[in-house]
Amino acid sequence: MSTGSTWLHGQRKPELVEMAERVGLKDYAGLKKAELETALDEHLRANQSSLSKDSTFTEYFRRPSSGLVKKEASSATTLGEEIKKPRQRRITQAKAKDEVEPTDSSEPETYTALVTRTPRTSLSFASAIPLPPSPSVIVDQIDQQTARVRQSMSTMWERSGISEYTDTLRDVLSHTFTVEMISLLVELYGLQKVVLPMKAITMIPASRIFGTPAMPLLAPDFFKLLTAEFWTTSSLWFMASLVLPYTFAYFFNLTLKAKHSPSKTHKKAAPEAQYDPLTYNISKALITWMVYSQGIRFGGLVNDVSVYSLDQAIPGGYLTVLIGTGIGVLTSIYEAVLRK
Repeated sequence: MSTGSTWLHGQRKPELVEMAERVGLKDYAGLKKAELETALDEHLRANQSSLSKDSTFTEYFRRPSSGLVKKEASSATTLGEEIKKPRQRRITQAKAKDEVEPTDSSEPETYTALVTRTPRTSLSFASAIPLPPSPSVIVDQIDQQTARVRQSMSTMWERSGISEYTDTLRDVLSHTFTVEMISLLVELYGLQKVVLPMKAITMIPASRIFGTPAMPLLAPDFFKLLTAEFWTTSSLWFMASLVLPYTFAYFFNLTLKAKHSPSKTHKKAAPEAQYDPLTYNISKALITWMVYSQGIRFGGLVNDVSVYSLDQAIPGGYLTVLIGTGIGVLTSIYEAVLRK
């Protein structure tokens, strides 16, 4: 893998998207991270003469240094000097042998044995001990092992796909539609506890092995579907939170007439929304305020029992619905400002 490919591999997907927009890469919206790296690598290599001056891609066009060769040469020189040292020691010991001449005829054998045997014994003992390499070689080995561990961990992280899943989840949550869906799920959670409550159908016996007590096995009470309370309360929430607000948002779609300034990059224009999120949240807030607070029943189509049951079912009452619509209004305005 080249230095430029490694540098692109270390970037996150949003950064790669910005680079693709900067260099004018086409048809990159649906590419995955690995495919986007390959496309950028080929585009940068094809346009190296014009893009190498851009400060954003300085790290991409940088060439690896020759520091490793110098380190290996210096380590080889150090090892060579260490190999030569025993020879110098032997020469010095030989000179000492020549200088020590016996003056008495009765002691030549003793001196000779002492001079000739002692260095050989020391050298054989020293050669049996494994000498450590030079510090530079140790540092190089540590750097290589560290790089291998880092590369293996990076490969495992990429294969797990956690980074891509995180980017996908962030893209999904970064929309006004997601905020509206979370608000609706909170309302549905409270509605289910009233119109379709959980009922114990049997008992799970206690277990002495795991030390668990007897527990009921719960399931939705589907017999509630045959009651009028279920249909009146569910219909009221369905009309007040979904049908009427989305109908107003579809016909009063202010985004259809919005004029966007021409983009300076090659980024594709975002598709027009089928409904206006700002109109949806405003109309939902008005309908909720009229039904729950002002007591408007639309000519008898809504009864007081259903309104009371739904108000008690939603966590926090109808004020939770108004807070959710307020957050939706703010996020829709903020998103519209960012699109400009």
